[in-house]
Amino acid sequence: MSQATADMVRHDEVIEAPVIHAPIQWRFPIAAMVMAILTVIFATISKGESVFSMAGASRAFEISNLHMNSSPVVWTLAVLAIVFAGVATYLAMNRKKYVAMFTGLAAVAFILGFLVWIVAGRTGATMPVVQLLQGAVAFAVPLILGALSGVVCERSGIINIAIEGQLLAGAFMGAVIASLANSPLIGMLLAPVAGVLVALLLGLFTIKYRVDHIIVGVVLNMLVLGLTSFLYSSWLMNDPSRLNRASFLGRYPIPLLSDIPVIGPVFFNQTILVYLMYIIVIVLQFMLFRSRWGLRLRACGEHPKAADTVGIKVNRTRWRAVMLGGALAGLGGAFFSIGLGLAFTKNMAAGNGFIALAAMILGRWNPKGAVAAAAIFGFATNLGYVMQSVNNSIPYEFLLMIPYVVTILAVAGFVGAVRPPAMEGKPYP
Repeated sequence: MSQATADMVRHDEVIEAPVIHAPIQWRFPIAAMVMAILTVIFATISKGESVFSMAGASRAFEISNLHMNSSPVVWTLAVLAIVFAGVATYLAMNRKKYVAMFTGLAAVAFILGFLVWIVAGRTGATMPVVQLLQGAVAFAVPLILGALSGVVCERSGIINIAIEGQLLAGAFMGAVIASLANSPLIGMLLAPVAGVLVALLLGLFTIKYRVDHIIVGVVLNMLVLGLTSFLYSSWLMNDPSRLNRASFLGRYPIPLLSDIPVIGPVFFNQTILVYLMYIIVIVLQFMLFRSRWGLRLRACGEHPKAADTVGIKVNRTRWRAVMLGGALAGLGGAFFSIGLGLAFTKNMAAGNGFIALAAMILGRWNPKGAVAAAAIFGFATNLGYVMQSVNNSIPYEFLLMIPYVVTILAVAGFVGAVRPPAMEGKPYP
């Protein structure tokens, strides 16, 4: 064979590279199948009538309660959950899109089935739809603001484990200032100052003295818990009528929007703190990903050396991000006192700062994702309280566990492989 012929043969050979498929992600299909099985169990044990109260669903007219035979309703939801779980499994096995969407649909069927089962056959028990949703929005406020605090800080490169302490400090400041000024609005406006004070310590030790961020955050949480508990016992309790009165921001219905059935009372008949949270989410989502400020902030968390070479003051940007994050968390802490109309008590934050961290991670360090995750946790929190009011047989302690169990399952089962900002927790220079 001549050299020319050999070269032609080599050119004609087709070498097929092996096809490498990405591993199948089973976490969503498995979760969907588990929820489908649980919905079937609810359908099996559901007996009698379920009543859903529509009280307060509309300010313009009265909406009668929904009465339904629980067994066929829950069985229908169980079939839907099975179908959605099957579709999610098929899509996952074939590496298609929309697996998470069908898992979410299975979750919706599961939750509805659970709600129907809770009040099935219980005399005098009704599921308050508007109260459940309205409370879920309210309870999501500190989680959303806390998660946004974490997003801003960690996008700049600072790990903010101190969200719990900032929430607690905001609750303390909000309650005390509202009592002294006899104005819950002033208390709300000054609550961020307490969060900023905690953030100053966070920035001092992490940015200036380059201490490990996790250790600083944990220590600050313990410091704020001890300090507020000491001040509560030694100062506030001496004159609670003047220093620690229960103050409530009050609800302000938005004209026209609040008249929309169900949606209006849930989203547009809230406190000013909730409306402020709506604005913050929209503005922060835009600023982080559509502005020069956001680009510089994210550059400091991803590649601070590159940011420094183009003239960005990395540590100054991080200081500002930490201050902003502290203000957001402090504002969220005001919810626990003046947002709920309560006087300050020890450890009012009750671990919500850590749930906010979970919402931030589940939301992949994105404001809109963090909002969605925080809304789930807020719904779980309010569901525990609502279940106590419908004469449920589940022990009280288990109901209090609901938001924390949901947090663990969400982070462990649905987060998967996420990538935080590349240089978070690392000092510069």
